[in-house]
Amino acid sequence: MRIFVTGATGYIGGAVARALRRAGHDVSGLCRSEEKDRELGREEIRPVRGDMSQPQSYAEALTECSVLVHCAVDYTSGTVAPDRAVVDAFLAAAAKGARPKTLVYTSGVWVLGNTGDRAVDETAPLQPLAQVAWRPAHEQLVLGASGARPLVIRPGCVYGGPGGLTGEWFAAARDKGAVTVIGDGTNHWAMVHVDDLADAYVRAVESGLSGEVFNVADRSRATVNEMAEAVARVAGCPGSVKHLSVIEAAKKLGPYAECLAVDQHADSRKAVRLLGWQPKHSGFVDEVGLFYEAWKAGPTT
Repeated sequence: MRIFVTGATGYIGGAVARALRRAGHDVSGLCRSEEKDRELGREEIRPVRGDMSQPQSYAEALTECSVLVHCAVDYTSGTVAPDRAVVDAFLAAAAKGARPKTLVYTSGVWVLGNTGDRAVDETAPLQPLAQVAWRPAHEQLVLGASGARPLVIRPGCVYGGPGGLTGEWFAAARDKGAVTVIGDGTNHWAMVHVDDLADAYVRAVESGLSGEVFNVADRSRATVNEMAEAVARVAGCPGSVKHLSVIEAAKKLGPYAECLAVDQHADSRKAVRLLGWQPKHSGFVDEVGLFYEAWKAGPTT
């Protein structure tokens, strides 16, 4: 299949684009510079020069592909306009041509809100955190696409390789000698390794399913404190975990602070049942030393 991926030079989108290519698909990726063109080329991914907020720059590529995957996210603009621009461009492309396109929209488990210990699946009413309050509407736009095969994937907090929220902890531990946790740290994040997540995208794209939403998170249940303490230990500053209240953190981070204090348990059994997906990584804490070494070797350092 010919597949177009936004965010193909990013953390999640890059992993997804590479996994799709390794599965034998002809993959094109949106990028914004000559350097990124070369980066994609080395991975056998066709670069498409453009900007997600300017659909005319990649509209032709959309018409040539049977699968459109939106993995990019732009929080720097301060608006939801870039995300909506991609959604509208995908819907417009899906309305053209004789064969229905598969549309894959990346949302996230933060739309589930604070679930506590209760495992929440895709049928639960959404209670999105303020940072992602706009996402449910975009999910519905995609799921309502006529003449297309829409799919929505809600990744957990992604770890592994050079990025993710845990990468911010690694940087703090190495550079400042301490890890800061927002809230009391007794909460849980729904976690997923970046390669396990990419595998879920490949399975979803190849499934032929339509109109489905998938939570994608592993089965680990370590507390945020336990994960932060593991980071401090492998980074050489054991016991150096600090706590900051959500109110204090929000002064600097805004609504993002609430996301870091969320307590969630996302049920991914639907992906297991319908896609045959199984996470190969058991959790962040189990291989934290390896993840730290991978992070240090990555481009973000």
